[in-house]
Amino acid sequence: MNYAEILKYFPRRVAEVINIELNNNKNDSLEEIRLRAGRRIVLKFTKGEKILNGLVEIEDILHTLQNICDNSIYSYQNQICEGFITIKGGHRIGITGSAVISNGKVTNINYISNLNFRIARQIIGCSNNIIENIIDIPNNNIYNTLLISPPGAGKTTLLRDIIRNLSSGIENIGFKGKTIGVVDERGEIAAMYKGVPQNDIGLRTDVMDNIKKSEGMKMIIRSMSPQIIVADEIGSKEDVEAINYAICCGIKGIFTAHGNSLEDLNLNPAISELINKQIFEKLIFLDINQKGKINSIYKLNKCLNQYENF
Repeated sequence: MNYAEILKYFPRRVAEVINIELNNNKNDSLEEIRLRAGRRIVLKFTKGEKILNGLVEIEDILHTLQNICDNSIYSYQNQICEGFITIKGGHRIGITGSAVISNGKVTNINYISNLNFRIARQIIGCSNNIIENIIDIPNNNIYNTLLISPPGAGKTTLLRDIIRNLSSGIENIGFKGKTIGVVDERGEIAAMYKGVPQNDIGLRTDVMDNIKKSEGMKMIIRSMSPQIIVADEIGSKEDVEAINYAICCGIKGIFTAHGNSLEDLNLNPAISELINKQIFEKLIFLDINQKGKINSIYKLNKCLNQYENF
């Protein structure tokens, strides 16, 4: 990967220190760059962390933030209030500091002192071995599907590639591409930068980002008439209402949730409600030890009104 597009945001002194370490670890993949005022830079690689020499000054944080915001922090105020900014290439910068609260909502973050660059890395084809469990081939459609795993098991990466496959179509099995509406609340699926997806999400995909899933699902259904709707990490009562609305409109859905078992899912009242209503036709649990691999699948048996492991 060419890291020049990321290093350009840092002050020269900081960029040079990071670049030296990147050259020393060419065989490892960079996942995060963490800058904390008054402390040392931490690089997170796939195989471990590297702590660099020298302290980060508050001026380094502010200089970096100005570059991220194209020297206009005010124009990025809404993203800052959400706690992250997405830059070209789909890389996402987490922001922390002193939150300013008004009427129960974050209206600003003052004294920003910590930045976390999360390096985007799309894995084209990572869903190829899973997609056959989601597609209803005889009807050229999909099963309403919930992907489940604990955090860090690759749900979002997998979901992104599933969207790409379903949207563009899969020629070797005769699957014709579908119009997909993605509600990307945290900007991690499509990684929109100035309205343009930085990730390959397929030919027929429309995106609403930086909006609550419950609101975004209803909006994109009304405005774009998707055949499939997709959202990451559902779990609220409002999400349930929006998903019910989508299914009642005849739209298929693919969603993700945190958990490791059926018992975990039933501890969440909102997701438990969807399962009890048998909204999902497939529950796919991902392997926590092998990213992108399936641990188990539960399929809805409509005759018995229950999910069966197969």
